[in-house]
Amino acid sequence: MGRIFGTDGARGVAVTELTCERAMEIGRAAAYVLTKESGKAHPNIIVGMDTRISSKILEAALSAGLASVGANALLLGVVPTPAVAYLVKRYNADAGVMISASHNTVEYNGIKLFSSEGFKLPDSVEEEIEALILDRKDEIRLRDGIEVGRISRLSSACTDYIQHIRECAGAGDYAGVNQRFCFDCANGSSAATARKLFAYLGNGCEFIADEPDGTNINDNCGSTHIGQLQEFVKANHMDIGFAFDGDADRCLAVDEKGNLVDGDGILYIYGAYMKEREKLVNNTVVTTIMSNFGLYKALDALGIEYEKTDVGDKYVYECMRAKGHLIGGEQSGHIIFGKYANTGDGILTAIKLMQAMLSRKLPLSKLTQDLKIYPQVLKNVKVQDKDRALNDFAVQNAVREVSERLGDQGRILLRKSGTEPVLRVMVEAPTHEMCQENVDAVIAVMDQRGLVVEVKG
Repeated sequence: MGRIFGTDGARGVAVTELTCERAMEIGRAAAYVLTKESGKAHPNIIVGMDTRISSKILEAALSAGLASVGANALLLGVVPTPAVAYLVKRYNADAGVMISASHNTVEYNGIKLFSSEGFKLPDSVEEEIEALILDRKDEIRLRDGIEVGRISRLSSACTDYIQHIRECAGAGDYAGVNQRFCFDCANGSSAATARKLFAYLGNGCEFIADEPDGTNINDNCGSTHIGQLQEFVKANHMDIGFAFDGDADRCLAVDEKGNLVDGDGILYIYGAYMKEREKLVNNTVVTTIMSNFGLYKALDALGIEYEKTDVGDKYVYECMRAKGHLIGGEQSGHIIFGKYANTGDGILTAIKLMQAMLSRKLPLSKLTQDLKIYPQVLKNVKVQDKDRALNDFAVQNAVREVSERLGDQGRILLRKSGTEPVLRVMVEAPTHEMCQENVDAVIAVMDQRGLVVEVKG
């Protein structure tokens, strides 16, 4: 059975891959699975979306699916993904849905699901929803007459989310600071909230890519196209820049010199800040297996421990929740502050990074000077059978030899793609040449074993 859900919800080219029919099916199955324990005739499910031209199309289809099985669809309009995660609990809703393809270009869209507690769904629940859609549609009873759900709009979503961020981040503490900030809104969801939220920063606050027209989301802007922000920060002598992605659950930063500070850099800065203030519970930062080797070396130097999870901020939060850790995230900029949120929140991340910088009275470049990011080479190897290739004894030996050769000066990671017939071979080492040489050595063994279909850089 092909998976509908990847590491961050269902995703595909809107209308042709992620079809209206599939959106309706997801609405029906999600409502059935996520609300069956509530016992309510008309459970309430909130629905947010980003600024893509296709979002309203999918909103209509998904809402029809929800209402067709008796659920009420409460439409929030354009909001950040973390707003849905927060508001589902604030509004005492039975589930939440975000329509967004995050950092992807405009032709894509996606559907992310949240429980009544505002958590992204564990794999087991997504698999149950998938099974209903693909194999057991007859189990879902359609309603008629007065049993159908209602579709209505809520006008207070952005205001309530902004107030929540101000309260949990102490945003008022930064009023009147003598700093200049820039925010790249990616022509996405943060355009609906950022100006109102950061208005207290006054004339030192600039916004770019904050005029969405339905077609320009992530178009040469935002966290996946950081160059525009880097140039703006340097040209206008800003102290720091922040770039969000299309649904504002990611944030990357740019220091006063125009250098990128990615999610690993943010985890390093704020982890150190929390430890300095004796607020780093369990003395631990949660990362994914894709965090840079340099981050681990830098955390070791500070005496900070770390855990590694699978790729995806939901896995980071599952670890944080299970073990009581308070900060975690991904290199891509999904940062979770466990005291305030249970998913990545780009806007909250920007505020907390400002907090650390202003509190320590140091420019951002100084806060990252002891973090040395190692060169990385990643190649995707298309194979016929992922498990066979991953478990091949010769491939495993090659990986072990690289690991021994690198010692404590680097690392190798061989992992399966969650959605493609691909193995990803990644090496981090002191030089790019060492990375390239060791990645190629493992791929050569895979090729000799007849496992390789195609290699992509």
